[in-house]
This record gives sequence, structure tokens and C-alpha cells, in this order.
Amino acid sequence: MAAYPESVATAFGLAARTGYDGLEVMVWTDAVSQDVDALLRLRDRFAIPVLAVHAPCLVITQRVWGTRPWGKLDRAAEAAARLGADTVVVHPPFRWQREYARGFAAGLVRLAEETGLRFAVENMFPLHLRGRQVSAYAPDWCPLDDDYRHFTLDTSHTSVSRTDPLALLDEMADRLAHVHIADGTGQRSDEHLVPGRGTQPCAAVLERLAHRGFPGTVVVEISTGRARNRAEREADIVQALAFTRLHLAAPAHPGAGAEGH
Repeated sequence: MAAYPESVATAFGLAARTGYDGLEVMVWTDAVSQDVDALLRLRDRFAIPVLAVHAPCLVITQRVWGTRPWGKLDRAAEAAARLGADTVVVHPPFRWQREYARGFAAGLVRLAEETGLRFAVENMFPLHLRGRQVSAYAPDWCPLDDDYRHFTLDTSHTSVSRTDPLALLDEMADRLAHVHIADGTGQRSDEHLVPGRGTQPCAAVLERLAHRGFPGTVVVEISTGRARNRAEREADIVQALAFTRLHLAAPAHPGAGAEGH
């Protein structure tokens, strides 16, 4: 669940009020997202567990928690451990982060072994420049090109990359640890629509996860920026949760989380 332009604190309140099982906290420019003590107070106040921490991997977060990529992941791991989360979501390195990229896969193994956490690398998407398709990531925007232990599947990103999310889910197989469920219409921008409002097979993805008894966490990662007011934003959040729970319905299935921005 993305509460933007609301605050991280608001996201905890929305998650509690609308019946989510927990939150994924994305560390970004909101000061509260960077403050583990503040997040602990919100977690305890609203009785909403933090299920995952999304490390600050965006261009706009290049200076959040310092400028060293490994320093950011160390702090994300520390935050996850203190908050009781078992997963750190991370993007592949940018192409200009050459040293970081060279040791990325081995470094994630080291961190996982040191912390006992899962570092789940997310599928991204290419950029389109002057009629050419280019990747901003190394070795590529698709994490299957490297030997990572765990993956995050994002169905809004598969929309942008025009990748079949069901095929990607199958290729990730037992290494799939985390899911960002959202929709898209195949545009070249990352839409993060409410599931069911685009062209992605979100229902089929969720049903396949349920059929397999997926042990990881499914996180609703929608953008509510199109909502005209807080009531519409909350309605989108409720609808996304209802869609996700409906299609995850099975004798045993993971809880549905939300993402706090």
C-alpha cells in the first residue's frame, strides 16, 4: 500500500483501519521511514507488524542513509532485525555503481548468512530512450541473470517491461520470497494500479501462489496518487486488499501486507 502523498505515519493508521496484516516499509525521503525508533513506536501504537524493509535503492534516495550502497544495505538489515521483519527488498545495482555491482550477488549471500534475513532482489524494467531500449541496471533489469538466493516479483514492473509475470514466477520457482502485487496497462511508466484495473494477470498470479502454498509475503504496492481525496485513497486501499485476499483464498495462504511510503 502506498499512502503518498500522505506520510509513513498515516500509512500505519490506514493499514490498521482497513484490516491489513502488516506493512512493508520503504526507506526513502520521508524522515520517519529512515528512523527505526519512530517506526517501532508506530508499529507498537497501531499493532501493525513490519513484514519487510525496502532498502533505499531509488535515484531520489541516493543520499538516504549515506552514499555507500553497502552501508545502506547494512542499515536496512539492522532496521529489519529491530522491527522484526525477515525480508529486505533490494533493487539490482545501477550500471554506474560498478564496484557495488561486481560484488553484489556475493555480498547479498554474505549479508544473508550474517543476519539470517532474506535479501530479495526485485525485477525492474528497461528504459526507452530515442527509440532504443536500455537498462539502467547491472547486469540487467531482470534479476534472473544472476545467481541470487531470493527474488521479489513486482507485477507493475512486469507491465512496464512487458514480461509475462506467470512465466517469471515459474522461473523464480522456490527462490521467490516476496511479491509486490499491483496492476499496469503496458505503459512505459511504472503505474502501480489497483489490481484488476489494468492488463496484468494479477488474479492468476495470486491464485498460482495460493495453489503452491507460497510461504512468503504478498504486499499490495499500489499508487494512490490519482485519488482526489483521502476517502478515495482509502477506498483504493480497501479494494486492493479485497482483491488480493479473494484470489489468495486457499486452505493455507500468506498474509496480505501493505507498503508504507
